[in-house]
Amino acid sequence: MDSSSFYTIVVIIAVLVLWRRTRAMYRPIKGNGTRILLPILFLLLPFILVILNPKAHVAGWEWVCAGILGFLLSIPLIWTTNYELRSDQHIYAVRSKSFIITFLIVLIFRFLLRDYLKWLGPETEASLFMTVALGYILPWRIISFIKFRQLYKSRIQTSDNIDLRY
Repeated sequence: MDSSSFYTIVVIIAVLVLWRRTRAMYRPIKGNGTRILLPILFLLLPFILVILNPKAHVAGWEWVCAGILGFLLSIPLIWTTNYELRSDQHIYAVRSKSFIITFLIVLIFRFLLRDYLKWLGPETEASLFMTVALGYILPWRIISFIKFRQLYKSRIQTSDNIDLRY
């Protein structure tokens, strides 16, 4: 895959993620929040295949560094992802321009890092970038799920208290 097609695919994915995220700010989150965890499952299957690739020559410390880098990239995403209970008693993602800016900064950082690590083989590069992606998507989505569930439980308790008063 040449460089321009890679960047095109990544930009399309980023636009779709941002589009979906901004639309989610205007629609209530349905169910009990388990859909928040779905990207983890979608990422785990390719991650396992990339790790088991015998052509990927990655030392243990490189895996650890990629995981730590991913975790560090998740921190601003965690800070900017919040949920709110609106007057219609549904839970929405909080409207946040800082999330969009943070997401774009993370994306640009990954592009710059990819250009810096060109000297790695494509399999090694893919395995490290999958590790970085899992490193920021995993904590971000798990903590987002926890934030959602806390609000979800408080909504249920509030509705129970309202019902008991009548």
